[in-house]
Amino acid sequence: MSEEKKVVNKTKKPGAFKRFFINLGRKCKEMFLEVKHVTWPKIPVVIKQTGVVLGVILVFLIFVTAVDFGLQQLLRLVVDSAK
Repeated sequence: MSEEKKVVNKTKKPGAFKRFFINLGRKCKEMFLEVKHVTWPKIPVVIKQTGVVLGVILVFLIFVTAVDFGLQQLLRLVVDSAK
């Protein structure tokens, strides 16, 4: 059996700290390139969608408050009848 010599790679990798910042810089560059492709909505569309979101929040607020009030009254009724 003949022994095979292992070829040692002499190129030195940068340290973990340096690699982190190299990768971070690369990701930031890619991010800014992607942001250039974004199409931003017009102001009237943003205002309309904000109104819809606030309306839905208001409806859920009223619903949750009504359920809370109903359960509070039911609990008060049960506690008063137990005395």
